[in-house]
Amino acid sequence: MTLSTQQKTSRNLLVILSDEHDPRYMGCSGADWMHTPNMDALARRGTRFSNAYTPSPICVPARAGLATGRWTHTTGYWDNAIAYEGRWASWHHRLAEAGVRTEAIGKLHYRNANDPTGFAAQHETVHILDGIGLVWGSVRDPLPATRGPSPIFDELGAGESSYNRYDQRVTSLACDWLRERGQEGPDGQPWALFVGLVAPHMPLVVPQEWLDLYPQDGIPTPKLSGPDAHRHPWVERLKNHWDHDAALGTPERRQLARACYFGLISFLDAQVGRLLAAMEEQGLMETTTVVYSSDHGDNLGTRGLWNKSTLYRESTSVPMILAGPGVPADTVRQTNVNLVDLYPTALAACNVPSLPEESALPGASLIGLAQAPDDPQRIGFSEYHAVGSESAAYMLTRGGYKLHHYVGHEPELFHLDSDPEELVDLAQDPSHAAVRQALERELNAMLDPVAVDQRAKRDQNDLVIRFGGREQALARGNKGPTPMHDKYRMS
Repeated sequence: MTLSTQQKTSRNLLVILSDEHDPRYMGCSGADWMHTPNMDALARRGTRFSNAYTPSPICVPARAGLATGRWTHTTGYWDNAIAYEGRWASWHHRLAEAGVRTEAIGKLHYRNANDPTGFAAQHETVHILDGIGLVWGSVRDPLPATRGPSPIFDELGAGESSYNRYDQRVTSLACDWLRERGQEGPDGQPWALFVGLVAPHMPLVVPQEWLDLYPQDGIPTPKLSGPDAHRHPWVERLKNHWDHDAALGTPERRQLARACYFGLISFLDAQVGRLLAAMEEQGLMETTTVVYSSDHGDNLGTRGLWNKSTLYRESTSVPMILAGPGVPADTVRQTNVNLVDLYPTALAACNVPSLPEESALPGASLIGLAQAPDDPQRIGFSEYHAVGSESAAYMLTRGGYKLHHYVGHEPELFHLDSDPEELVDLAQDPSHAAVRQALERELNAMLDPVAVDQRAKRDQNDLVIRFGGREQALARGNKGPTPMHDKYRMS
């Protein structure tokens, strides 16, 4: 970023949100074998947060947290069947009320397009299936022994999926939208645009040109994988409920799945590049705060796990890159940040003053955090109450240590400074007892883990009853990724 750009004042906001991107798979985060030139350029232009987390490692609760700036245990958007519908104030509401043109293009994954979620317009948005979503995932009390065979790898390999076509279309629409804003000139109405892309979310199907970037014999294999991988009992129960790894079946298919995931990230990067190029063409970068992030990560074979839903960094970490006026260039911050920080960031980016009641929100402006020195004492937090979990799970990290609290089970504790891959559990180590106790006190000050678990299950049981009971709930809803509009499917 040039000095003249930094001297400009932000008045607009562009949020680019992907789906299921583990942030370690970018060139700018140290994976020099990854082909992500546009994400890397955005990071050079601004600030990358290396310790960014999702409020919940599953789509719908994560996106509700991003919208409302509130934790899942506050709002009660527990799983992929209880979606955001406008009941809590969002940053979209606040910007629109302040006269900012606020629109969305692409995946939102709210309840439906008719709810009052704050956007003046939604273009080609995708929401939970039929406004109902994954009702069978709400059956947790008790959790069924198994969901049966996993369908998420029924499509795998080179090709073009409806999701690929959708992302290309969303990017084109967003580029056109940005060009229209540029033509309005510097005195046009301030704006905020949310662009929701689907990659690298399964199905792991990617055009051949992107798959060719990652020869299967040259990509890294996952840690702690194979038949002898040790798993925490809570995690083992999750895996047995819906065993995605068994659906892959062979080492060759596992490597193909990983190569497709990496190819999808590069495909995604190309869409990000198109958006940034449109911004540059119209001179919008000088007055716009740009955020790139994702709703959660992907285990990608680690510990024999795929998809999200765990507390490990593969699942709870998200990319967080910020660029624009006042944002330090070519900077990496280690302060813990979260998707809930997008709410105050949006207000700051569009110069909308906070309301007194918003001071109680857990987030802080990423612009301010980028300008400030690293804060090792700021907490990182995530929680999970959704499909495959027999009880609530909470993650809290501070000062280089990371606690996993599982209701009804022993915890896990990791020292991220010396063990960033979370290979050594220190929870039962007497020399780390004081650290564990301090983090447990911090968690208990935030919430009552058992009471929140019970409240989530009550809400989910009520939902299941409304849909005819356990057997009816288990028999309905989609089993794989949210189906795309018919026009994006091959005839």
